[in-house]
Amino acid sequence: MSRDTTSPGHERHVAFSLEVLPEGTRLRSVSATPAEAGGVRALRLQLTDAVALEGVPDVDYVDMPTFALLPTVFGNGTVEVDILARLTPQAPDYARAFAGVAFHVADDGQEFECVYLRPLNGRTLDPPAPRDVRAVQYFSYPDWKYQRLRGDYPDGRYEAGADIGPGRWSRLRIDVEGSRVDVRVDGVPVLTDLAAKPRRPSGRVGLWVDIGTEAYFANLVISAR
Repeated sequence: MSRDTTSPGHERHVAFSLEVLPEGTRLRSVSATPAEAGGVRALRLQLTDAVALEGVPDVDYVDMPTFALLPTVFGNGTVEVDILARLTPQAPDYARAFAGVAFHVADDGQEFECVYLRPLNGRTLDPPAPRDVRAVQYFSYPDWKYQRLRGDYPDGRYEAGADIGPGRWSRLRIDVEGSRVDVRVDGVPVLTDLAAKPRRPSGRVGLWVDIGTEAYFANLVISAR
């Protein structure tokens, strides 16, 4: 179910409860089914068995176009959603319950930006350094995946710590204005005035998930300026 309104300030607000799969959603390498987690009705996403069990890293997953692509277009504004993520039984040892939001997605899925959470790196688990400052990640596909960002910017400006953990709900908010991105988790700024690496000024919004992750999404609100 979705709701589309326009405010007096000419902001367009689109809300998806995500209790069911929105009509017109396209799935890329993921399955999506209505479910419940922590008493909240939500949409459950994870990689398809073919990708998770037979796929190749950096070809089929790891900062790749693996998402449920929603029927809405977004340029500048704000995207907010509740996320709960945890590991699957088959998760590789490097999995951290990766789940987030892709935006500015090209129709063919071959260009997009993304901000995602790594709940197993959340400070609630007191992870060792440097994992304690790697709970939230920005990347831009296909040129600026996390490995290149981490190598070219060793100051870690494209990732940050956060008070999150697996199996608990967190509210992710992404503010976009041109090539600037700001990210909040549960209302707390974690990435501020980030110099993003956009390939496109606008595009679709996707619910993104990666290897070894069972993710739940609820209460998505897109406010476009």
